[in-house]
Amino acid sequence: MKRVLVTGGAGYIGSHVCKALYQNGYEPLTLDNLSLGHESSVKWGPFFHGNCGDQKLLDTLLSSTPVLGVIHLAARSNVRESHQVPLEYFQNNVVETLHLLEVLQKHRVPHFVFSSTCSIYGLPQKIPLEETHPKSPINTYGTSKWMVEQILQSASQSFSLKVATLRYFNAAGADPDGEIGESHDPETHLIPLLIQTALGKQLTFTLYGEDHNTPDGTPIRDFIHVTDLAQAHVKALEQLMETGDNLTLNLGTGKGYSVKEVIETLQQGWGVNIPLIKGERFPGDPPILVADPSKAQDALGWTPEYSDLQTILETAWNWHHRTVS
Repeated sequence: MKRVLVTGGAGYIGSHVCKALYQNGYEPLTLDNLSLGHESSVKWGPFFHGNCGDQKLLDTLLSSTPVLGVIHLAARSNVRESHQVPLEYFQNNVVETLHLLEVLQKHRVPHFVFSSTCSIYGLPQKIPLEETHPKSPINTYGTSKWMVEQILQSASQSFSLKVATLRYFNAAGADPDGEIGESHDPETHLIPLLIQTALGKQLTFTLYGEDHNTPDGTPIRDFIHVTDLAQAHVKALEQLMETGDNLTLNLGTGKGYSVKEVIETLQQGWGVNIPLIKGERFPGDPPILVADPSKAQDALGWTPEYSDLQTILETAWNWHHRTVS
């Protein structure tokens, strides 16, 4: 059996990664402390409850169940929250990863796929963002991920760990089959918040700043469908196993939409009204984040299939409408 350990596998992205692994002939082993994930989302392999840095648990698990590699998604990822509780982010995202890597070194696990972020780039000097863009994160979340990237670079050199670093842009949408989707409490992501407002689950949507340096004053983001994102993880793992060469790749589409464009598309396409209130712009929000995805597409033979805005909104709407009703 081809087994892969997925930390954070009960979460939004993690559960989609587990489904993609299963569809490609792997058995995903989910390790999750359920602080953000849901056990009900673990559908394609066994579940282990615990922290990704629990070395006793990891040692027991890997001693009894050897794995081909690890896909490491367990992390806290709320940019605004990271500004408020930075030490918790460094503890969870950096220290826990160090503990994980120590056990992987002991068990000689050869392949490691890391969930990183475009937040490591900071304020873009050039759009679209290439992987070689200077790294200058402007929030604690981005800083914690950049620290782990550097740790992984050293680990790869010291004990032959093959690493694929995947820098996400904005994950969005839901499983086209409707089996899993995005469910956070509290919710912080743009599209679920808009849909919840449209469905009457919350009264208003807060628009954080209309004074960004963009054509309509609201931030522009590159939305990548979570199913496309999940498939890229499987392809990255397989590329590591096939070539043994490390990878650092942006996962995005190369096309950006402003917050206002997303709001207008949802309102017009679904005939809903989203009441807006105005909030202050958060200083840790870059005005534009759009990927140059060409390196990932070339290296992995990967092309997003579901990442047009209409499909993202449709799959997300179907998921949230079903869970609300």
